[in-house]
Amino acid sequence: MWHTGLGRPSKRLRAVVLNSEGRTSGQLAEILQAPRSKVSQWLQRYQSDGIDGLLEGYRSGRPSELSEKQQQQLGDILDSGPVAYGLDSGIWTSPMIAWVIETGFGVQYHPGHVRKLLRGWGFSVQRPRRVLARADAAAQDRWHRRIYPALKKKPARDTGHSCSPTKPASGKTRLSTPPGAASGARRKSPEPENVRT
Repeated sequence: MWHTGLGRPSKRLRAVVLNSEGRTSGQLAEILQAPRSKVSQWLQRYQSDGIDGLLEGYRSGRPSELSEKQQQQLGDILDSGPVAYGLDSGIWTSPMIAWVIETGFGVQYHPGHVRKLLRGWGFSVQRPRRVLARADAAAQDRWHRRIYPALKKKPARDTGHSCSPTKPASGKTRLSTPPGAASGARRKSPEPENVRT
């Protein structure tokens, strides 16, 4: 059976009427067959927003989205940079942008959600690149093109010997000394016993 939700506002209004007659939220929950927390929530919404607060889909507070015009204005602000907006930092961060949106447009977003919105509006994350003021550009280029890649190259093929004297690298690795043999000292061979018959 489909429920259209038409009965819920009347249930909420009934809670308000019964409450005005002196019933407690516990009594209302029992009468209306609703959780006590919901009944309390309905009464609070009625106190803060009146009858509108009891309607389906009613949401009080700030608008949930920026309009096209506001998005364009925000884009202009972001393009001009945080210093031009009067902030100390030279790079935008998500919390800063969330603050700009809230103070400038009256819309509140979580900083994590700001990143998603900006990506959807065509902005991309920019990582600051640090440049040393007195660095030799030719030496840096040589480092990035030759020295660093040589350091990253894979080591020579495994020879099969482990560098650990106590445990081989894997089950397939040959042992460097036979099992039971001491690595540094020679073992004496047992003397043959003279057996007389």
